[in-house]
Amino acid sequence: MLNESNLHEYQRRAITFAKNNPKCALFLDLGLGKTVTTLTVIKDLLDSFDVNKVLVISPLRVTNTVWHKEIANWSHLKDLSYVIATGTERERIAALYKTVDVTLINRENVPWLVKHYGAKFPFDMVVIDESSSFKNPSSQRFKALRKVTNKITRMIQLTATPSPNGLLDIWSQISLLDDGKRLGRTMTAYKSRFFESDYMGYKFNPREGSKQTIYQLIEDITMTLKAEDYLDMPDRIDSIIKVQLPTSIKKQYDDLEKDFLIIINDDTITTTSAAALANKLLQFSNGAIYIDDLKNYEVLHDLKIEALKEIVEENPNENLLIAYNYKTDLIRLQEAFPKAVVLDKKGEAVDKWNNGDIKMLLAHPMSAGHGLNLQKGGSVIIWFGLNWSLELYQQFNGRVHRQGQEKPTRIIHIVADGCIDEKVIKAIESKAETQNDLLDHLKLIN
Repeated sequence: MLNESNLHEYQRRAITFAKNNPKCALFLDLGLGKTVTTLTVIKDLLDSFDVNKVLVISPLRVTNTVWHKEIANWSHLKDLSYVIATGTERERIAALYKTVDVTLINRENVPWLVKHYGAKFPFDMVVIDESSSFKNPSSQRFKALRKVTNKITRMIQLTATPSPNGLLDIWSQISLLDDGKRLGRTMTAYKSRFFESDYMGYKFNPREGSKQTIYQLIEDITMTLKAEDYLDMPDRIDSIIKVQLPTSIKKQYDDLEKDFLIIINDDTITTTSAAALANKLLQFSNGAIYIDDLKNYEVLHDLKIEALKEIVEENPNENLLIAYNYKTDLIRLQEAFPKAVVLDKKGEAVDKWNNGDIKMLLAHPMSAGHGLNLQKGGSVIIWFGLNWSLELYQQFNGRVHRQGQEKPTRIIHIVADGCIDEKVIKAIESKAETQNDLLDHLKLIN
């Protein structure tokens, strides 16, 4: 069993920072051991009677499978008592009646939890694992948690991707820490001070000099640690395999992109907005498109399936982690690869994968994007279907390319040539530049 002496120096720095800053954010890169670092902070604060009752909020799968395993894995944490408050309402209420140090709950149940306790919210310390999931100030989880911030004396936010879509994402997270002291009391005030919008009022870009001002305002309560500075990571090799749509199918794609509608086998498929169109084009690129209600769909081509078969054939000794985007992707992948295993909600496939017992693991980035350790089962990730989220993209890749991976990580993108896939990759790269600017600045301060 691991003990506290096994912690790295950078983890000790993060522990000291969190203990000295009652409400702070730790932007810890993937693979830097944020869970054990935070649990060590929790243990020290409980032992010194600085806090009495701790709530950890995280994605559902992480809540059920990660935090309690880390407690069991480290000898200096073994005295921490915990309960997992997920499942049915009856199961959650039963869990809350148990006297423990740490209560683990999934982020979807935060509104329920706040309503359940009302004015008697009992947790004086809250940890938000993947705090970027609270980036939307209109979300129920953000509104609920903000109601009880006056009850919380200590808060630690954890994420490797604080601004997946740009600096607008930062406000909500920081406001939970300081009640708007640094960046403004409201999102509107934040936008007005630091951003300017396009003529339609939809897109906001930082005003000249605003980036540095934002960085400076939050640097005292944020700490950034990047894996490349502390870990001898294996190489990451990114590649793109392009599939060429036949002329007739590409014409259908172009018609859809131009006219917002196409007719396939007497079914008229229409879109009413640019966002809906982008979604349909992604489906088209993957090979199947929904007709109406996410149940009926038309298969347009199997080009990505065939490309994946070639990859499998060329890599007989590799275990492959496949990222899919739509249910139609999953259905077709299971038909083409009947021995493939789908990552289940309880995470039971994780151990089998890490033991090397699964040759192909199918996972949606939202299911495997946070907290899971998959580096022992394989070193090849294949993006069958892309999506627009930088956060999910980086987190999914980080399940394999992380500390403990012994081989170079290969990340293969199957891309439909001349289609929206290419734009998605460019968009992800652009968002990564914005986020890296923020992290690089804060890293220099720390």
